Amino acid sequence: MIEPRFFDELARRVSALVAVTPVKDVEKNMRALLTGALGRLDLVTREEFDLQREALARSRDRLAELEAKIVELETRAGR
Repeated sequence: MIEPRFFDELARRVSALVAVTPVKDVEKNMRALLTGALGRLDLVTREEFDLQREALARSRDRLAELEAKIVELETRAGR
């Protein structure tokens, strides 16, 4: 069985190698590119989405209540 220290040492060496190669710059540039691209999109946060979903659910419930009330009033008026 391979000792955990082996993986720790391997991770340390790979991190050190990546830090001194262009890979680190590529990662930084890709992150900046993606951040910029996503920033231009018309996105909402999960919190905003959940709030709008709750508001829509309340509106649907209220609409169903009002439709039922209209049917009831029309039925009474038709007697």
